[in-house]
Amino acid sequence: MTDATLHDVSDEDAAARRAHALSWLHSLGIGLLGMGLLLALWALGGWWIANTPGMRAFSQLAPGPTLERLWQMAQRGEIWSMSWPSLYRVGWGLALAIAIGVPMGILIGRLGWLRDLTNAPFQFLRMISPLSWMPVAVMAFATWDGAIIFLITVAAVWPIMFATAAGVRRIDPAWLKVSRNLGANPFHQLFYVILPAIAQDILTGIRLALGIAWVVLVPAEFLGVSSGLGFAINDARDSLDYARLGAVVIVIGVIGYALDMLCMLAIKRFSWLRSET
Repeated sequence: MTDATLHDVSDEDAAARRAHALSWLHSLGIGLLGMGLLLALWALGGWWIANTPGMRAFSQLAPGPTLERLWQMAQRGEIWSMSWPSLYRVGWGLALAIAIGVPMGILIGRLGWLRDLTNAPFQFLRMISPLSWMPVAVMAFATWDGAIIFLITVAAVWPIMFATAAGVRRIDPAWLKVSRNLGANPFHQLFYVILPAIAQDILTGIRLALGIAWVVLVPAEFLGVSSGLGFAINDARDSLDYARLGAVVIVIGVIGYALDMLCMLAIKRFSWLRSET
């Protein structure tokens, strides 16, 4: 390779890096603008509440009091103490949903007769609100944690299962045929063909399931527990501490956003599809 060719390649790499940096800065700027608009709407709502007769009791929900209370909670370590129990419950519920949803999704994606057999029952169960199972969970489990984890599992299992099944059905049959011709047994096909091919589908299902689980978590923690983000919301409401209520809502949003970003990074990391950017 000549010096001129190396120089051209170097220029192309530099141009690609500059384009990537500009794209990242553009996305960051748009995101910051969106958050600024959200903050402005929040401030406007706080001003309206503070100046509306009969609504002034809720004026602590404005940005100033809420962010001040959030800072105090962060200094005292309250954010971690209230978040850890919720993360524990969501983690276990999501782990159980993955343990159930991925194998079942692979089976119904591969076996037509099983897909036909389970389609109607699964669709029926999927459309039942997870919180509808709350009385059953309370009776069936000896601990509140067990009941909440059950509700989260019920909420999270369906996106994982159906995303996995859809991924399996999109696998090119030629891949499996080639693997069989090369002597692969079902175990080899599962771990060297099927799972790598559907990794992005599974992670996408997990991302959707995590969003649903995080939404279900707060009302599920109203059950009777004395810890967690849902309990903190309920406690702040009962004590009329609206600044604390707003601060806990921010904590829920920040943690949920961070978890979603982790899922996005995992999807990009394990994707075998070519990026268009």
